[in-house]
Amino acid sequence: MQTTNDSSQQNDYSIDQDLRDTLIAISVVARRLARRLEQEANLRQQEGEKGNEQDE
Repeated sequence: MQTTNDSSQQNDYSIDQDLRDTLIAISVVARRLARRLEQEANLRQQEGEKGNEQDE
């Protein structure tokens, strides 16, 4: 009976580890997307400022 319990605990640990790895990967991708969105917003703002300078 102990062997089944140990096997179940190992399986749970493996699932927990996979879940952690997946959450970390999601976090990394979300951080990259946030950086790209911020860069895009900054670029658009700079382009808008250049357009305003040309209008003056």
